[in-house]
Amino acid sequence: MFARVRSGTVYGVDGHLVQVEVDISPGLPLFEIVGLPDTAVRESRDRVRTAIRNSGLPFPTGRLVVNLAPADLPKAGPACDLAIALGILAASGQLPQARVAALCAVGELSLDGQVRGVPGVLSIALAAADNPGLQLVVPAGSAGEAGLVPGIRVVAVRTLQEAVDWLRGGREPAPVPAAELPVPAAADDGEDLADVRGQAMAKRALEVAAAGGHNLLMMGPPGVGKTMLARRLVTILPPLDQREYLDVCRIYSIAGMLTADPVRRGRRPFRAPHHSATRAGLLGGARGTPGEVSLADHGVLFLDEIHEFSRSVLEALRQPLEDGVVVLARLPRPLRFPARFTLVAAANPCPCGYYGDTRRECRCPPHLVTGYQRRLSGPLADRIDLHVELAAPSWKELTGPTASPTSAEVRDRVLAAREIQARRFQDLPVRTNARMDAGLVQRFCRLEPAAETLLGMAVERWRLSARAVVRTLKVARTLADLAGSDLIRPAHVQEALAFRPTAPEASAERTAHNHSVTAGGGVR
Repeated sequence: MFARVRSGTVYGVDGHLVQVEVDISPGLPLFEIVGLPDTAVRESRDRVRTAIRNSGLPFPTGRLVVNLAPADLPKAGPACDLAIALGILAASGQLPQARVAALCAVGELSLDGQVRGVPGVLSIALAAADNPGLQLVVPAGSAGEAGLVPGIRVVAVRTLQEAVDWLRGGREPAPVPAAELPVPAAADDGEDLADVRGQAMAKRALEVAAAGGHNLLMMGPPGVGKTMLARRLVTILPPLDQREYLDVCRIYSIAGMLTADPVRRGRRPFRAPHHSATRAGLLGGARGTPGEVSLADHGVLFLDEIHEFSRSVLEALRQPLEDGVVVLARLPRPLRFPARFTLVAAANPCPCGYYGDTRRECRCPPHLVTGYQRRLSGPLADRIDLHVELAAPSWKELTGPTASPTSAEVRDRVLAAREIQARRFQDLPVRTNARMDAGLVQRFCRLEPAAETLLGMAVERWRLSARAVVRTLKVARTLADLAGSDLIRPAHVQEALAFRPTAPEASAERTAHNHSVTAGGGVR
């Protein structure tokens, strides 16, 4: 006899429905699973057989073949266990085939028939929602996750026997109500931008990064507040909207981290991997799981001591920084992971950390300093819009009264700038200035004549690349949005150039300009 039931699998971060086809025919006892299964799926033969028997149900004899279609899609993990068991029971006449065919069943079976949760239920539920009339059967522990998806009926079961009784016409499990997404909120974990003493230029850079989604590099000796500043970026970012929150939940569900506290409270992710992280750990792909760049989607990826990261790992960041996605070559299909994060990097200027410091002497040889700084390649540094050099704050700045704005005050300005961008990009796939391509930059980054002249002089003097010019215009557009200006004015171009890495001969001019911006609290 033949029976059909649907299940699901996750490839990358996308859920795919799987057609589980079961055929039982006379012959020598055989239990075979085909359709590109991985080791965990092939091992389901023993789990399913034992779970059926321990649930008090007869396991059919004869030649049993299970096909997981489409055959060219890799199937990973134990998510198909429950569907395979229900398909076998339907094919052997123990369950009505019509009812089983209308299900999408997801869950791992234990040997005693318990149904365990699996990663990625949210992605599978999103795929099942595109099929009207399909009922989604999930483990009781994953019911809340599946309930986040509107427009699909979710049935939660604890055991295989409970699912069998329901399909035979018995008592229906308690319905799963549609889950309410938490009201997204800004971070309020006691960290505030006002806690950071001094560093007005770096605080201004954080505001610009939050307003336009720009990447940021902070360079300075140890102990000047680089990590402290980075951790406060999430306190000034806008709260996640409902679509962004669902995207974040989908990624964390696949990684098995959906119960993490920031995710449950609707906070933007903040990921800070150690500098020993591997390429697979950062980009993903190890057994199909998302990496740190995807876990930071719609949030912040903080790379502390960026020069200590492997050169190959850093160079792998070029694609996600440019495209907002990681594409890994895999057969038979490439893996795609979202990576729309804001990069914040912190670095010491040399191995000892005190090169250029006016208070402590650097003992590193010149060739060692040069080699250390070259670990961050020019093409990668060119993809970072904002570069800030930090110095140790004075005793007066550390102990005196502070006029530093709070995170709430800066967040209000960031929200106002983001609303301007939302209106600007309302019919476009981008949402922030940092994601504009060259065509959108030409369309929306209109300069006053004096500003255009100033930018042209900077290009000639500092030999800026075409990419650097485009990124300077994006930062200038964000500065204009923060000032509520439709046109980019000379002051906005001047401040945007102050955040660019420049040639050594221009460093004195740039340092003088940074001090003027710091003293004035930023260009408005």
